[in-house]
Amino acid sequence: MGSRFGSSAGLAGHLTRLLGLVALIWAGSPASARAAPLLTAGLEFSDEEGGVVLHEAFGSGTPEDPITLVEDITEDGPAVVTVRGMRTSFGNRAAPGHGVGFVLVKIVRNLTSRPWHSFEMEVRERRGQPSTFEDGISFGQAMGGERVFGSDRFTELRQTDEPLDAVVFSGATILPGETVTVRVVVTDFSPNWQFYILQRRDAPLAGLEVEGGASLR
Repeated sequence: MGSRFGSSAGLAGHLTRLLGLVALIWAGSPASARAAPLLTAGLEFSDEEGGVVLHEAFGSGTPEDPITLVEDITEDGPAVVTVRGMRTSFGNRAAPGHGVGFVLVKIVRNLTSRPWHSFEMEVRERRGQPSTFEDGISFGQAMGGERVFGSDRFTELRQTDEPLDAVVFSGATILPGETVTVRVVVTDFSPNWQFYILQRRDAPLAGLEVEGGASLR
């Protein structure tokens, strides 16, 4: 699949600066209060589906200035972020020539009662139906080696583009009260005005084929 994973010195420095800002945001934000939809780069991000509380959204979506979401995950079930406003005119801010798209950084605090050993993200255009190849949305499927994923804590990545679009970070344990940062690319060849980002911990993706023919266990 040609994706790359890691924390370069530049990315690590960027995440450190973000975490300094986030500490100030969290200091004044109730952990359990549902937020009004947050706006950045012309997109709206909402926690209305539950499981997650959004505190802040900022950035333009480029590799140098990613859209950054600051959030608490408060429940053990799926934590869903609803995204609205994607249009063809948005362009691809992650890389040229691949429909529309943006770089997304998520700074996530574990406010559940359980440690996390993995963190899965899945994109869907329909809330109750996994993404198909035909709908066009993915984690940069057509970008190949141009899509760079990263994390400040997790050291391993597993990705699948079919039969659904998902990325699973692992290789670390995030205890209750701790924070993890992940970085992905979201693209869409036929942009839908509304789509969803589902987040699961200790993701049950056994049996899905990934790069090199290995299975997620």
